[in-house]
Amino acid sequence: MRTIGLLGGMSWESSIEYERLINIEMRRRRGGSASADLIIRSYDFAAIEVAQAAGRWDELGDLLAADARRLEQAGADLVVLCTNTMHKVADRIETAIDVPFLHLGDATARAVTRAGVATVGLLGTRYTMEHDFSRDRLEANGLTVLVPDEPDRTTVHDVIYTELVRGVIDDGSRTAYLEVIERLIGRGAEGVVAGCTEIELLLGPDDVPVPWFPTTRLHAMAAVDAALDAALDDAAT
Repeated sequence: MRTIGLLGGMSWESSIEYERLINIEMRRRRGGSASADLIIRSYDFAAIEVAQAAGRWDELGDLLAADARRLEQAGADLVVLCTNTMHKVADRIETAIDVPFLHLGDATARAVTRAGVATVGLLGTRYTMEHDFSRDRLEANGLTVLVPDEPDRTTVHDVIYTELVRGVIDDGSRTAYLEVIERLIGRGAEGVVAGCTEIELLLGPDDVPVPWFPTTRLHAMAAVDAALDAALDDAAT
């Protein structure tokens, strides 16, 4: 089994969900008391949030790249970034390390394609919905991506930052999200990408009338696949 390095704590509700999913799946596949071999770097999200709002993406890219190198030096055989939004600086991380970086967008696109869906609605933070880094990665895999119009983008973003990252789950916000999703479906979305881990705390596949693609779960399963990939282990020996 390969060691997974996790860049987490953005928010900690997000990275705990990664750890939970990875460990449950590892035990399911390997049986008994098996769990994942993890090395974790977790951040004070308050400081990350301030830097995001100020547009200090280069600073954040340098921080995550340096810590990805530290994970590799500590023995990580692959690195997973436990957040959608910070994939804005994924290229900085990829170029900083010699071990594989598992990109969330690629794991998501594979699942969408397998489901036979061509057009998806994308929900996430304002950065994920309005900047190109997430849409571009999905579109590079042959998908069409729709994002909510305003004021829906503000609604989706504000619920994440004022409620979900603080562990607040509100039925009114769930209703508001479902209304946003209905409008995306009306514009042609055949499925919906939950492009923020915390959204998965609010909505699940049974809530949504079209295929639901929870990026955290998909990314976590890809991490387990990579950790247990015998072909990769053979290549390393």
